[in-house]
Amino acid sequence: MRSTKLLSLCSTAILLGGLSFGAFAQQKLYVYTSMKESMVGGLKTAFMKKHPDIKIDFQSAGAGKLMAKIAAERQSGKILADVLWTSEVPDFYQLKANGLLLPYIPAEIKALTNPLPDYDGSFTAVRLGTLGIAYNTRHVKEAPKTWDDLKKPAFKGAFGIANPALSGTAYMSVAVLSKTFGWEFFEALRANGAKMGKGSGQVVDDTASGDLLGSLAVDYITLDKVDKGATLNLVYPPEMLVIPSPAAIFKDSPNIDAAKKFVDFILSKEGQSIIVEDGTLPVRTDVKIPERFKQLPSVEDAMKRAMKIDYQAIMAEKEGTIKKFTDIMQK
Repeated sequence: MRSTKLLSLCSTAILLGGLSFGAFAQQKLYVYTSMKESMVGGLKTAFMKKHPDIKIDFQSAGAGKLMAKIAAERQSGKILADVLWTSEVPDFYQLKANGLLLPYIPAEIKALTNPLPDYDGSFTAVRLGTLGIAYNTRHVKEAPKTWDDLKKPAFKGAFGIANPALSGTAYMSVAVLSKTFGWEFFEALRANGAKMGKGSGQVVDDTASGDLLGSLAVDYITLDKVDKGATLNLVYPPEMLVIPSPAAIFKDSPNIDAAKKFVDFILSKEGQSIIVEDGTLPVRTDVKIPERFKQLPSVEDAMKRAMKIDYQAIMAEKEGTIKKFTDIMQK
């Protein structure tokens, strides 16, 4: 009888021990991202609710800092990130060329808008960042309609563009605008007194305060301020700057299955509905844009109006493009 009870107690202890171990045996997923913390916070909560067996941590920083971190980790022998998600598309082409990415076709690929040429699953666009013209409605009464309107007296001495050496989004924008309109576009802006600011957020802050009358502005940064009562508006000329933000899985990740689940989640209707709440376009046409972000175009319209981007050329010409822009703006 005592041996039976002892056996029963041992069995219970083993069972409880197994449950306890299982409860704490979470996979740990590391995502390096330049996305806004409020956005990734919402995604983290929703993802872990759906996948309680996976603990996810985000390392948030600018794209340049993250690439430097990845380079240092690679040199030391191990990239710690499982997933990378930023807006500097040329970085992904470079990582692919270096053989560091795992091709993965997301589960709901047929529902996604793909802005990337030669797509093979090495990285997939998760959102469509847009940049337009933010202007202070207290001081500028007539909304600009074209890029050429920035050369007019209404913006003389008071239009800002973030430093492309500090902001990946600003670099992409400068590169695309110079390819589309030529360097004479920036020469004309500078002749009208345009200024080079620091980060993308700073030029929008300065526009909201009235230190600038307008700026080349990122959608979610501007719309967040509009939502909070800033006297700003955001408009898009016919030729749109549409900068995708891709996500990719590192080939040597020890958590491949968890990484695939994360990529699938942020591209699902649920994940995309969280992303669009931050004032940026989803990559799904079945996700509704909130009414408070009425300045945003539809996904279809943005893709139709998007300026063409040669990512390989932009990657190869980065140093020269930044120098040329800086030289113009410091004249």
